[in-house]
Amino acid sequence: MSAAKLRTATAEILSRTASEVSGAISEETVSKRGPDADSGFGSTSASASAYDAALRLLGVRARSRSELLKRLQDKDFPAEEVHSVMERLERQHLLDDNDFAQQWVRSRHLHSGKGRTALRHELRNKGVDQAIIEDALSQVDDEAEHDRAADLLRRKAQRLGPDDLAERADRDRHTRRLVAMLVRRGYSPSLALGLVKTEIDRLRE
Repeated sequence: MSAAKLRTATAEILSRTASEVSGAISEETVSKRGPDADSGFGSTSASASAYDAALRLLGVRARSRSELLKRLQDKDFPAEEVHSVMERLERQHLLDDNDFAQQWVRSRHLHSGKGRTALRHELRNKGVDQAIIEDALSQVDDEAEHDRAADLLRRKAQRLGPDDLAERADRDRHTRRLVAMLVRRGYSPSLALGLVKTEIDRLRE
């Protein structure tokens, strides 16, 4: 999702004039007069409310189509208005699962140290199509995953020294802890165990 496009769309909220606010108040007044009153503002107001809510959600962070749809539905906006807003966001290129998945993988792998298994699970939970997920994950190859896991491991194990690993029981305990940490981050058990054994041996020297 383009940050510039999101800023432009969000500006629609911030740049509303006093006359627009007055129009919203007038609408509320008209609605109280009963079914015989002019109600021409109704559809526009409902649409703007759903659209504003969507922009605010996207302003916090990028979201998948399924994720944003559920959030708007949870806010009890009319189904037709939600559908209209979703189409509008897609036309504006503010809602794109391909772009979302690519950004998610780059960010979570680089900044949170997540491995492909965890990233795949996260994107599935956000309702992203499997083909889109696999395409996004292709940017993280075996070497990149190995290097990121090794870097994360070194940071976690940096306080350990030869004295902490002198006894077999202590080495086993730290090995289990570090392997479990990497597996929770989404790295395969075999990769985690190999890296931890190498790191333990290095720290004992």
